[in-house]
This record gives sequence, structure tokens and C-alpha cells, in this order.
Amino acid sequence: MTDLTQSPYNLSAEEIAFVKNKVTNMSLAAKIGQLFFVIGKDEDKKDLTKFIQKYQPGGIMYRPDKAQKLQREIAVSQKASQTPLFIAANLEAGGNGLLSEGTWFGRPLQVASTNDEQNAYNLGDVSGYEAKQVGGNMAFAPIVDLDLNFRNPIMNVRTFGSNKERVIRMSDAQIKGFNANHIIPVAKHFPGDGVDERDQHLLSSINSLSTDKWMESYGQIYRHLIQNGLPAVMIAHIMQPAWERRLQPGIENKDLRPASTSKLLTDGLLRTVLHFNGLTITDATPMIGYNAILPRSEALPATINAGIDMILFNKDIDEDYQFVTDAVKSGRISTMRLEEAVTRIIATKVAQGVMDTENNLCEPASPDIDLKLSAHKKMAKKVAQESVTLVKDRDKLLPITPEKYPRVRLVVLGDTDDGGFKEGGKVTTKFKEKLEGKGFKVTVFDRKNLDFKEVFEGGVQYEKDQFDLAFYVANVETASNQTTTRLDWIHLMAADAPWFMKSIPTVFVSTCNPYHLFDIPMVSTYINAYTGNDVTIDALLEKMMGHDKFTGQSPVDPFCGQFETHL
Repeated sequence: MTDLTQSPYNLSAEEIAFVKNKVTNMSLAAKIGQLFFVIGKDEDKKDLTKFIQKYQPGGIMYRPDKAQKLQREIAVSQKASQTPLFIAANLEAGGNGLLSEGTWFGRPLQVASTNDEQNAYNLGDVSGYEAKQVGGNMAFAPIVDLDLNFRNPIMNVRTFGSNKERVIRMSDAQIKGFNANHIIPVAKHFPGDGVDERDQHLLSSINSLSTDKWMESYGQIYRHLIQNGLPAVMIAHIMQPAWERRLQPGIENKDLRPASTSKLLTDGLLRTVLHFNGLTITDATPMIGYNAILPRSEALPATINAGIDMILFNKDIDEDYQFVTDAVKSGRISTMRLEEAVTRIIATKVAQGVMDTENNLCEPASPDIDLKLSAHKKMAKKVAQESVTLVKDRDKLLPITPEKYPRVRLVVLGDTDDGGFKEGGKVTTKFKEKLEGKGFKVTVFDRKNLDFKEVFEGGVQYEKDQFDLAFYVANVETASNQTTTRLDWIHLMAADAPWFMKSIPTVFVSTCNPYHLFDIPMVSTYINAYTGNDVTIDALLEKMMGHDKFTGQSPVDPFCGQFETHL
């Protein structure tokens, strides 16, 4: 069984006695309930008290919603629960991961581009403070993946970059910010995203590094965090074949598993090799990367038997509970293994200050919400000013001014609603209004109503007669269940592509993916802004107009290893 005297628990004899006694006296249904980390329910659609009392989950993960509404829903859920709940959100880029009015502080890659750990601390502090105001106590962050493949469609700006030392420094600082607000950090996505060019939402992706290369990179990151007392790890639907083969020589390809159902990777690599003693939670189990490997009735028990303690989200919640209950009653999940998982869950709640030894919730949300949005915006503005990165300005088009380029054609790519769980929203109106406010005359390229003459007959002079500067913005966000974040020009004649870039000044800005030079290598001026929030757009335009210096340092290779992107 788990040693609760050791890190990350470090419990006293009294606390250990409480944990053991509580687990012993829980009903089977209550123990099974603790294994499940359910999606937050809407009070307008569900009786929250009845839901919590029926399923007795160990935790709830929320998507962004209004602060007052979330505070009320969380309070009702905590009151209804026999055991205080983990309340989690994706606090990756700010309090906006939980609160719709929360601070969009800046994506991790933007923070990393400042190369200042204080900004990473502020990221954890701001998002942790805002979450705590409504009753949050856990962050599915930091993201400690390495962005090693520029074609990966789900990571890039969500990471701290491709350098392990920088990832460690930034993660440490973000965790300190969480800890300052009593928010439990959950590092993700073990065994490491960012190697494959595919998305685990759609299939079980692969971390294809050798065991030695893995230990030199991801392994060092996790080992460092574990030695520093990391309390929890999120286990992904990602395979690591080299380590499964080392731990079980002769294993056949058909028996390789993503970490979320692999005893070799969780009990073997994470717990035995890296000596992690804490709580493990799957990534969301509705993902195809989880469900395509085994029948769900087999996958859920396999997850618990792999050494994973909590199951994130459900398909049919009654069906999922029954699958696990049947596995426990049939002995496919042993009583010992069930109680080990529940012990880790309860011990983590005690060790991290979610509950006390009287079974009480330690820190209920205050009835008064003060998000400190003004102060937090100032911190986000500092990050914006320090992060925007000038990748190249071959023809010295910068600075841009209304006198130099009075007429601007604004072309925005990626301002669409498709793709799952995007955080940024659209930027077309923001750029247009801010450029006009600075004295430019702006016309927006209309992708839905193409100019036939321009597309099929117009030449260079036709374009020159309309604008002096082509200003391209790519707002192509990472989002679940999409296969690429590449530039996708209008398929008819690539009508929105800057074919004229050698004749008319053209600048290109990315507000998300830092790798667009791969698709537009010959553009003269290319800038990575990483985040499309207001403070970053303001800082970007100030720098482009020559009112401030570019100081951002790219945490990845924006040239994508290609010679032509440097030209």
C-alpha cells in the first residue's frame, strides 16, 4: 500500500489514522464513486444535490462559466457530498480556464518567451487566486510537455517550449503560484505529448523517443517535479513503446497500450522507475485515444489496475459506474487495489488542505467574489510587453505608420468557430478597430464574398490601387479534435494568400501557433504574439509602429528546421 508518511503526503500519525478509518468505513458505492472525476453539471439542467448524492464522485472538473453561477453550483455540490470534492479546471493560461470573466493571462509559450520565472509564477498566482474565489482547489496544469514536433496540432502554445530546462523553471514557478492559493497542481500529459504529429483526442498518439532520449527529456522533467513534491499527475492516452518494451521484453505490438490503460507505464515507469507516490488521474476518457484501444467495459477496469486512481469524465455515467462495479464484484479489480486508489484520493485531499480530519471542507469559497481583474490585467500586460517576438523583418518593413502605409488590407485566418474548446475567440474586429484608432484606413478581406476580378484577373497594380500594406493575422488556435493547425488558404485559387508579397509590403502575425513560417516561408516580416488577448494585441501594435522594442525570445524554433524560412 501507499506510504502516507512519504512525499507528497507527509501525513502525521493522526492524519493517517483518519484516512485509513475513513476508507475502511466507506461503502462500496462510495469507494467506487471516489474513482470518478465528473464533468461539472449545470444547475439549470440538473438537480446538483441529487446528482452528487447518487454518484458520490471524488472530483468535478468545470469548463468556463460565470463566477457567481459557478460559486453557487460548487457550494451546493460540496454541501451535498459525503467527502469534500476536488474542484478542477484547465488553469493553463489564466483564470479564464474556469471563469468566463476571468483573466486571460497568456498562453504558456507566451510566458516562456519572456524567459522570466516571475511571469510564470504570476500565471499560477492569478489563475489560482481567481479559481479559489469560486471554490476551485485543483488545476489541470502545469503542462510539462515538450514541443518537439511543430506539426503537433494540440500542443505548441500550450507548452513552455522545447527546452527541458526552461520547462522545469517555468513549471516550478507556476506551481509556486498555485501553491500560494492552495490550488493543487496536476502535471500533464504523462508520458509526454509533443512528439507525435497527431492528437490523442482522435487516436492513441505515440511518444516515439527511445528510453534513453525519454529519460533525458520528459523523464528529467517528471523526476525533478516528483522530487519537489508534485502531488498529482495526469495520465494521457499516449503510448511510449520503448519503455513498455524495456519493462516487458518481447511484448507484441498488439499489446502496447497508451499510458491510461498501461500498467507498465503507470505502475512501472511512473511509480517504480521515477518513484512517484502521489495521485494519478486520467485525461478525459471520452477521447477516441482512450476508447479505440479496448472495449470501454475493459478499459475502465484496466485503468484502475494500471495504477491510475481517478477516471476523468464519462460517456454514459451509469454505464461507466456499472462497468467498474462489475469489475470490483467479479474480482477483476481487487479490493486491495480499489482501497489503494481511494486511500490516495483521500490522503491527497487531507495533505493538500481540501479536507481536515473531521471530514470538513477546509476552505469554502467566500460569499463575496473579488477577482482583482484590474491588478491581474496589469500583470498580463507586462507579459504581453515582454513576450512579442520579431522572428524576421527581411526587407525592413517595420516600423509601420499611417504615413508610410496609409491603406491597410487586413486578412485574418482562423477566425472560425469550428474545433473543440478554443479559448481565444475572434480577433478580426479587435485588429481593425485598433489599427483604425492609430490612423490607418483598414479594409478587411472578405473570405465569403470574393472579388472575381481580383481572384482571376487582377494583377499587381490592381492590388496596389487598393492597399499599401497587406497585414496578415493567423489566429489558428490549438483545439481538441482537429488534425492540423496549418494555414488553410481558400481552396479556390488560394484567393487569400499573399501571392503579391514580393511586390507589395506584407507583414504576417500569428496570435497562436508559432510555426506558420512553414507555410509562408518567403514573407518578409513575421511576428509571433502567442496569445490573441487585448493586452497582447496592444503591445504588438506598439512594437510594430516603433513605439517599443521587441524583446520576446522564442522558446521554440519558429523556422521549423527549414532553410527557406530564413530567407
